[in-house]
Amino acid sequence: MAPAWVEHALWWHVYPLGFTGAEPAADAATPVTHRLAHVERWLDYLVDLGLNGLALGPVLASATHGYDTVDHLRVDPRLGDRDDLDRLLAAAHERGVRVLLDGVFNHVGDQHPLFRAALEGGPGAPEAELFRIRWADGVPEWDCFEGHRSLVTLNHDSPRVVDLVADVMTHWLDAGADGWRLDAAYAVPTAFWRQVTDRVRAAHPDAYLMGEVIHGDYTGFVAESGVDSVTQYELWKAIWSSVVDRNWHELAWTLSRHDEFLDAFVPYTFVGNHDVTRLTSRVGDATLAGHALVVLMTVGGTPAVYYGDEQAYRGVKEDRAGGDDAVRPPYPPTPEDLAGPDVAPDGRPTHDRHAALIGLRRRHPWLHTARTHVVEVTGTHLAYESRAADGAATLLVALNLDDDPWPFAPPAGARLVASDGGPATGGVGGRCWAVWEV
Repeated sequence: MAPAWVEHALWWHVYPLGFTGAEPAADAATPVTHRLAHVERWLDYLVDLGLNGLALGPVLASATHGYDTVDHLRVDPRLGDRDDLDRLLAAAHERGVRVLLDGVFNHVGDQHPLFRAALEGGPGAPEAELFRIRWADGVPEWDCFEGHRSLVTLNHDSPRVVDLVADVMTHWLDAGADGWRLDAAYAVPTAFWRQVTDRVRAAHPDAYLMGEVIHGDYTGFVAESGVDSVTQYELWKAIWSSVVDRNWHELAWTLSRHDEFLDAFVPYTFVGNHDVTRLTSRVGDATLAGHALVVLMTVGGTPAVYYGDEQAYRGVKEDRAGGDDAVRPPYPPTPEDLAGPDVAPDGRPTHDRHAALIGLRRRHPWLHTARTHVVEVTGTHLAYESRAADGAATLLVALNLDDDPWPFAPPAGARLVASDGGPATGGVGGRCWAVWEV
């Protein structure tokens, strides 16, 4: 079971190397540049938006994009040093903001000193045990992550790798982090994770441990690995494709699956992250992206907002070198610099929509474990109830993808608590949504 504080957690997900405009690569000669202060300057913006968690992408030393770690105990010099991270953690906690770190423990970068030592020492080197290296006529071949030769897979059968990962996670929790996102958790045996999570929880029972799992048996993964949650990619896909295809039936079916997950754990929910095309680009415009946000904020889960989505940023992920850059852009020096059509034409209304729906979520904390019941569904119309697990409270949500108004009638006595153009007396305007307390 996740720590009690997670019930109220609402995350702002930031990819720090992109957010701060860091250079694309680093090596031993890269000077320390104190860019984490830039993230710190946005903490008040996070709080003003209504969020209370900062989910940081990789901040540990790496060669390029952050997921090719070269030192698990050192801050990436492109972002700063240990003092910078300490200040960021302290500043966040002063504001009541929890901080989630991004741990890459399926693989390391091929410039990691332990891997270089394994190659240089050959099959008999003590470091060779840490990796899945095969030696044919003295030539090393190693397992790697999804075909990327520079991402060297760790040997998760080795007790020394268990020690390495558990010690790293505990080290940064000791430093003040509140939890970990476990990158590519799906690629690592659950038996390995169980050994690690048991050790980490013994030292930090209040830490939140969340694994990146794209598809498969979410419930089984959580039970076997000992993590608190996994990324709910099924819901992410159903939300955006229902909007794009004008087919709410897909989401309606997925919500029933989502309820089954909630019987076992509370998923980490999102409509955007550092690995996927921006929501506004995916669905075509910021107004329709608002429908996706409504779902995120009114169904069970621990929601995360990816930085820039709250400003209607556009960006398309491409399968090529540098293909993630468009969805990992720098943020300006201050929130005031977000104003103006040259930054994001729909930025202000999208920001305000986020603030309103995040506020709705905070006023109804029972939504964390809410179950949903579909009231009405067609290709372009969806109405569902989100009910507290104990049945004590209910929200009615209606989403209209049609250009024409939908004369949807809430029950007598229902009170409109949020809308994007729906008439107060009932019904939902064209391309609009509404939420009632019932």
